[in-house]
Amino acid sequence: MIFRTLASSSSGNCILIQNGGTNLLVDAGISCRKITQRLKACGLTPGDLSGILVTHEHNDHVAGLQVLLKRHNIPVYASEGTCNALAWRYPVTASHLMVAPPGSFFELGSLTVTTFPTPHDAAESVGYVLSNGEKSAAVATDLGEVTDYVEQAVAGTDLVLLETNHNVDMVRNGPYPRHLQQRILSGVGHLCNETAAQFAVRLAHSGTKAFVLAHLSKENNTPELAYEAVHHALEQEGLSSLVSVAPKDELSRVFEL
Repeated sequence: MIFRTLASSSSGNCILIQNGGTNLLVDAGISCRKITQRLKACGLTPGDLSGILVTHEHNDHVAGLQVLLKRHNIPVYASEGTCNALAWRYPVTASHLMVAPPGSFFELGSLTVTTFPTPHDAAESVGYVLSNGEKSAAVATDLGEVTDYVEQAVAGTDLVLLETNHNVDMVRNGPYPRHLQQRILSGVGHLCNETAAQFAVRLAHSGTKAFVLAHLSKENNTPELAYEAVHHALEQEGLSSLVSVAPKDELSRVFEL
């Protein structure tokens, strides 16, 4: 299994997972043009995609979806709440949508996809675990908090794309208005570096070998702060999992599982 991010930040998110002839995107939160260009750099075209898994309907996760589906016939999998929100917002997507309820699993090409509910202020947001029967990767972003359901779903996966959205002090002392600060810091907002680091320690104890830190806020975090928080927490426990920060708006390195 091959895992790469095409973009990852509070401005846009898109992930590519490949296994054999199966090519999946998780989210399409950058323009269709950028998606096409970055797929080309991976030796693919949008026509090679087996499907798109959508975590939720916020713009930084679906910005390129409408144009992509106008040009290419690609099935889109999401929760019922997200499907309804997408169909209302982008009618062109309706004929492409496939409902995958939180807590369900299904086969998509050579991969098994498992969905799990995430605590976020969206219609019905989910995360994903993808497995080829030997190796597995999880996408766990847009988490206001780490619920028992999230932890149970992600535990034991080989690689986790883990949200490290913000540094709490930067949010509280930054330029955002009070209501936006409260939303980010709430239980249906985003995960801070420190909480992500504590979660990473528990996941490493469960067997996770690699963390890709994701969905960083441009205003309220830096790659250095996110990396240091998670790396230090793992080091303090004597754990040696690989830690990498996903680039904001370019292809990441290749993670081969």
